[in-house]
Amino acid sequence: MARYSGFQYKRFLKNFTATTAVLTVLSAGTYYFAGPGRAVATVVMGQTVSEQGGGEEAVFGFNEGGTYFEQSIIDKQGSEPETEFIHSSETKINLTAEDLEKLSDVNYLKSNFYIVDKRTDLLEGDINPQEFLNMDFTIDKNTEGPKVLIFHTHANEMFADSDPSKGITEGIYGAGERLKEILETEYGIPVLHHDGQYDVVDGKGQITGAYERMEPDIRRVLQDNPTIEVVIDMHRDGVRSDVHLVEEVGGKQCAKIMFFNGLCRLNEDGKLEDLTSLPNTYLKDNLALSFNMQLMANSMYPNFTRKVYLNAYRYSLHMAPKSLLIEVGAQTNTKEEILNSMEPLADILARVLLEE
Repeated sequence: MARYSGFQYKRFLKNFTATTAVLTVLSAGTYYFAGPGRAVATVVMGQTVSEQGGGEEAVFGFNEGGTYFEQSIIDKQGSEPETEFIHSSETKINLTAEDLEKLSDVNYLKSNFYIVDKRTDLLEGDINPQEFLNMDFTIDKNTEGPKVLIFHTHANEMFADSDPSKGITEGIYGAGERLKEILETEYGIPVLHHDGQYDVVDGKGQITGAYERMEPDIRRVLQDNPTIEVVIDMHRDGVRSDVHLVEEVGGKQCAKIMFFNGLCRLNEDGKLEDLTSLPNTYLKDNLALSFNMQLMANSMYPNFTRKVYLNAYRYSLHMAPKSLLIEVGAQTNTKEEILNSMEPLADILARVLLEE
């Protein structure tokens, strides 16, 4: 496969002027094609967004206790990218002054960058683009030991053609194995892949309480492996049966991914309250990391990622500053699509976590 790892930022910036002409046409308006199931295309911060099913896509989230719920999402039109970049030697991502201004607008973010679940809300000041872009997420490769931990709060999540009788490698755990392999062999990043199953109790599937069962084990893993800097909880989403989250990358069909954050903030009886019983001292770090990952993904692999999903709780993101919760595809994706998506995901991670 002709990998996109060669599609680095310097090349991206060099070719950006030519690309802008195409994006200008796309971003000038939203193109609607008559008939149910036709695609609606928009451009969001340089990312082409395809919406199936008459412009709507059903997105499922999950509560801290593991209860799934459905929400209908309709993307809105984004902005035309500029050709004059603001660049800091301390950041890996280049944005225009206009982009930075828009990313500082909470209403713009809620329309173009994030999906904000109705159970919570994104407030003014939650996202500071300039601060986030200047935060350093590089890992220290000079010490021995694993640098990245991959685990699965719901290790038994399967895909369209999975055979559960063959074990958890048929599902999301197998995707974690593939990501570990690529990060280690192609990028030299040591990975520990934890095989705990927290969505099973007494041999039966039980999502409720999975996060509570997961935490003591993961904390022990982190205590026993102090070199771990990045913690990834990898999941598979659940969508309508007619939704297929796929994008072609390098000639391969790849399941689309989505970064997921919890805000520890819940709408109760129409009032937004902090969840003091579920604190997360690393909330800013979590948001900054997914922010950088999303911007990096949009520039390297347009349309590979969905919008970042923001929900009310903290999930598994409170145990380390560099924590990510990643949804890889959905139950309608094939195993091949899921495994293919690990290549661009690894590339994005490497760009954010490694020095230039």
